[in-house]
Amino acid sequence: MASKNSNSIPLFLSAILGFLAVALGAFGAHGLKSVLAPDLLIIYETGARYHLIHAVVLLVLSLSGKLSESKFRRIGFWLIFTGILIFSGSLYALSLTGIRVLGAITPFGGLAFLTGWVSIAYSAFSDKE
Repeated sequence: MASKNSNSIPLFLSAILGFLAVALGAFGAHGLKSVLAPDLLIIYETGARYHLIHAVVLLVLSLSGKLSESKFRRIGFWLIFTGILIFSGSLYALSLTGIRVLGAITPFGGLAFLTGWVSIAYSAFSDKE
């Protein structure tokens, strides 16, 4: 039996998020196209696009084997993970329910994405831990 390493959970989560991004994207493209108003479908597609892009980023980070080398890389991973949940999740919920006030949550997910990217960039120059 293979031993578990510190990248097992990030790898698992990034794979699940990637799977969900493809499944939810296909659901939007095929199942919601005739159901949602065009403006809500665009919102849904934006959530799916950011979801998939950032799931791939998480996958790359987890496969790099370098998450354990830098706390800033780990922080970046978890911020981007949180960004997917908040940014894409709020856009999915807004488009499916039509409750526009959910859009007020979306910028917090965007901020998580941005700080995640900054954290990863900073890890390039920070001391290894």
